[in-house]
Amino acid sequence: MKAKIQSEFIQIHQSSTATLHAELDVGLLAAQAYILPKYFYDALGSKLFAAICELPEYYPTRTEAEIFSAHTNEIAQVIGQGCTLIDLGAGNCAKAAQLFPSLQPAHYVPVDISVDFLRESVNHLSQRFTHIKMTGVGLDFSSTLHLPDAVQRDKRVFFYPGSSIGNFTPEEAVTFFKKLRAACNLDGGLLIGVDLIKEKHILDAAYDDALGVTAAFNLNVLLHLNNLLGANFKVRDWQHRGFYNAEKSRIEMHLEAKHALTVVWENGVRDFKKGERIHTENSYKYTQNGFENLLRLAQFEPTKTWKDAKGWFMLCHARPI
Repeated sequence: MKAKIQSEFIQIHQSSTATLHAELDVGLLAAQAYILPKYFYDALGSKLFAAICELPEYYPTRTEAEIFSAHTNEIAQVIGQGCTLIDLGAGNCAKAAQLFPSLQPAHYVPVDISVDFLRESVNHLSQRFTHIKMTGVGLDFSSTLHLPDAVQRDKRVFFYPGSSIGNFTPEEAVTFFKKLRAACNLDGGLLIGVDLIKEKHILDAAYDDALGVTAAFNLNVLLHLNNLLGANFKVRDWQHRGFYNAEKSRIEMHLEAKHALTVVWENGVRDFKKGERIHTENSYKYTQNGFENLLRLAQFEPTKTWKDAKGWFMLCHARPI
């Protein structure tokens, strides 16, 4: 019987109140008000997103799961066993856990800004896979990718499933990939999920589901801002808007004021007209060629891609060059 390896948790994300307030102030006071998507993920927001992934309309979860189910062994052969698997935006860690039996990582490093949720996830996972070293890292990787010394540089494979790369503009995605490239040696790599362009009605439904879970996820960011800023947002004053913008190849999510209202918070105040929106998220969709070109701009060479049967979603592996 293999000895149980103790898991650990390293807290790096220590955003100061002043910095956080300044970032949110800029967004709320912009000509087109916005909130960065990372503020979705307080404890409740993380759980709501996990619920979204179970919805029938939200195809990325099941199509990506289909890819993993059909190609797990091949994915492991391409990556190679014994890697350090760095799971970006790990959430409940479930997607990475699917790879463990075949991939057999030497070290699993889940990274997430939602610290309490991540800590709970790592504790549960370490009880299931007692032979895998686990180091949970509380980090806002959208701002920095400085990993602790406990994470060796060799054989780093960055795992970024679920099409979260779509939250970046294409230009931001290239910048992000360059950070990943700088953080791994030539024996490392990247395994990333990518949502592909498809019919508008399919995309619209995925981000505006009949049950209203995505709406609750979007609206919950207002409650989070109330806690962070001492704001007076009232959820009932706002409605969720989620739709595909074909011209820009992206899903847009907004919160729309149901009537004229005034929002007050610690450092500011803003009047919103009826119908005025706060932009909360983009999710860019790609063609295979378009996405692979972004990787090459960041000195990654795509080595293998896998798609679901309908060609709705792509999993891409790339190596540093």
